[in-house]
Amino acid sequence: MKWITREHIKVDRVACPWLIRKFVDPQAEFIFVPSHQVRHVVEMQGAIPFDAPNVELSHRGDHCSFDAIIAKYGLTDPALLALAKIVRGADTKALDLTPESAGLRAIAFGFGLLLDDDQEILARELPVYDALYAWCQRQVAAARG
Repeated sequence: MKWITREHIKVDRVACPWLIRKFVDPQAEFIFVPSHQVRHVVEMQGAIPFDAPNVELSHRGDHCSFDAIIAKYGLTDPALLALAKIVRGADTKALDLTPESAGLRAIAFGFGLLLDDDQEILARELPVYDALYAWCQRQVAAARG
C-alpha cells in the first residue's frame, strides 16, 4: 500500500513509517510531497495520508500521528507504547515528557541538516527507531523483573 505525508520529514514523519512497516504494512511505500499536494495525491493514487492537516492519522490534542496509528490499529505492545511516549515528547511541545525525547528530536533535526532527500533520511534514520524499540523492550522487561 502507498502512504503519504508532508515532505521535509522530522520526528513523527520518520517514526510513523517505521511503525507502519514494522506493525501495520511491511510492504508500505512512502510518498513525501508538499503539504498542499497531499489531498491531490491521495485522490490520484489512493495513498493513505498521515501526519498531514485534516487527516485521520494526525495530531490530536497532546498526541502525535504515531499515537494515532497505534490507536487505529489497536497496537498494545508495552515497549511500543514506551517508544510512543518518547516520540510524542520529541514531536510535540512536551519535550520533557521523557529523558530520551530531546535526544530523538536532536537526531531527527540533525538528519534534516545533513540530507535533503526524504527517502534517504528515512532509510538512514529507520535503524534509530529499531535501536530505540530494542531499548524500550529491555526497559519493559527489566521493569517486570
